[in-house]
Amino acid sequence: MFNYLLGEIYRMLRKKSMYIYFGCFAAGYALLAFIRSPDANGGSILSDAENLFMLLTTIVGGYLFAALYTDDLSSRNLSSLIGFGMSKTKIVLSKLILAALFGGAIFGLIPLYMSGVYVLLGHPPTAAILGSVYVYALYTFMIAFACAAVSAIVVYGLQRTTLGIVAYLLLSLGVVNQLISLFLSWDVVHNLLPGLGSHLMFAISGRVMTGIMSGEGVWTPSAEYVIYVTVASILAALAFRKKELEF
Repeated sequence: MFNYLLGEIYRMLRKKSMYIYFGCFAAGYALLAFIRSPDANGGSILSDAENLFMLLTTIVGGYLFAALYTDDLSSRNLSSLIGFGMSKTKIVLSKLILAALFGGAIFGLIPLYMSGVYVLLGHPPTAAILGSVYVYALYTFMIAFACAAVSAIVVYGLQRTTLGIVAYLLLSLGVVNQLISLFLSWDVVHNLLPGLGSHLMFAISGRVMTGIMSGEGVWTPSAEYVIYVTVASILAALAFRKKELEF
């Protein structure tokens, strides 16, 4: 498993498309910040985080999900991995670890890049503002990571690249969350299951973000988040074990 993780890290770091993809978005952000620079100030970076970060669940998370989860399906690499003795459960766990590593690294670098852009434009953010931007980055990472964990059920259960990507997009864009929230808002459902909407993934991640910013405890929503991702991963592993590989 360790060798597989190292091999996947090496593979990802050598993907030219990843650098081109993220480089284009980085250049686009720098251009946007430059255009807005006459009206910018030290707090502009926080405004950017509030308005743009939710798009990163799709822009960043979507690419990583496709590269980590669906590339193996496209290349028919899963059968080779299992043929060399790697269990399906370890594959699911490895992908989760890789999503955490690459997602954490990229979402950790984004606030630094944004800060560097505004420093060059003469509007350096304060440490407090940069800290708030990192809280938004953490919230976005939590959403993207959870969406990947849930979408893995589709990837390994159905083994269809397109369906896996569609599932991730619907989750990361909040479509599924809105539909479930609408269902839970019906009077009959709300009376039977009051407050269940606060335990959806977007709400859980939001409670973690609010707790950090307000200085309140984040243990309860963090525990819910871990349970959510763990259950999704278990379901993905079970779905994978029951699905025959397609060659």
